[in-house]
Amino acid sequence: MKQSIVTLDLEGVLVPEIWIAVAEKTGIKELQLTTRDVPDYDVLMKGRLNILDQHGLKLSDIQSVIATLRPLDGGKEFLDTLRSLTQVLILSDTFEEFAKPLMQQLDWPTLFCHKLEVQNDRIVNYRLRQANQKQKSVAALKGLNYHVIAAGDSFNDTAMLAEAHVGYLFHSPVAIQKQFPQFKAVESYADLLKLIQQALEQ
Repeated sequence: MKQSIVTLDLEGVLVPEIWIAVAEKTGIKELQLTTRDVPDYDVLMKGRLNILDQHGLKLSDIQSVIATLRPLDGGKEFLDTLRSLTQVLILSDTFEEFAKPLMQQLDWPTLFCHKLEVQNDRIVNYRLRQANQKQKSVAALKGLNYHVIAAGDSFNDTAMLAEAHVGYLFHSPVAIQKQFPQFKAVESYADLLKLIQQALEQ
């Protein structure tokens, strides 16, 4: 029998979009843009850092918003069930400095993400662990003879889904579903769990 592993995106799949929450809290509409809207992650992050600078927002301001967030309805239960069936790896383009309180609420699943460069509580830059880390992580897992099943919701997940043996879009915008019709799209955790279970049994 194949040895399988599931790779999941974090924001929009298990937890709310952090930057949207910050935008709502601060009233800064430009921070609502996410990887669902901007395919180029570098462009997106540089824009965010400029906005933080303009408004004098610090890392602690963002962390205080993150502290109020909870996993999406049913997200924790979905992850718990999935982890009882197979190994799960979270592949996210968030940052260690943001993710920790959310990982605690999810009972510390393994997370691959990036790091921020911070000086005196000011985010001065970000350091990608590796460019295209989601796709490259899946490629590495395949090199270890894992059968990889992946799910995500945004533009920055599509390379991961394409690299995986099986890839699903979860709760993704219609525009992304139309642009990437090769990935089956589902809206509920129950449906996603069913598809993953079928893939595990194949």
